[in-house]
Amino acid sequence: QVQLVESGGGSVEAGGSLRLSCAVSRLTDSTYCMGWFRPAPGKGREAVATITRYLAGTTVYADSVKGRFSLSQDNAKTLYLQMNTLSPEDTAMYYCGLETSANLCNNRLNWSRYQYWGQGTQVTVSA
Repeated sequence: QVQLVESGGGSVEAGGSLRLSCAVSRLTDSTYCMGWFRPAPGKGREAVATITRYLAGTTVYADSVKGRFSLSQDNAKTLYLQMNTLSPEDTAMYYCGLETSANLCNNRLNWSRYQYWGQGTQVTVSA
C-alpha cells in the first residue's frame, strides 16, 4: 500500500514562502501522477499543482498559483511544492495525492480520481 506523508506547512505573513514536501513509500509503479490539492467550497478539493510520470511528464498549475508556486520531485519520488509570494487566500490544508492508473491520471485535476492521500499539512498566511 502506497503511503504519503506531507510536511512543511506552517504560519507565515503575506509575501512569505513555504516549501511543502510529500514523501512517498511503497510505490512500485513507474507510471503515476501526483499532485497537491486544497479544499475548495462546493468542489471538494481543487488541484493546486499536478505532475504526471508518463507521456514525457507534464506539470499543470492552477491559474491562481501560476508564477508563485513551483512543483519539483527528487529521485526518491518526494514531491515538493515551493510556495512563494503567499497571500491569505492560500490559507488551507494542503493534501498530497497519488494515483497509479494512467487512465485515471488522464483526468488528474479531478481530486476524486486519486486513490492515495496523505494526512495533509496546514498552511496559514496572515495579512
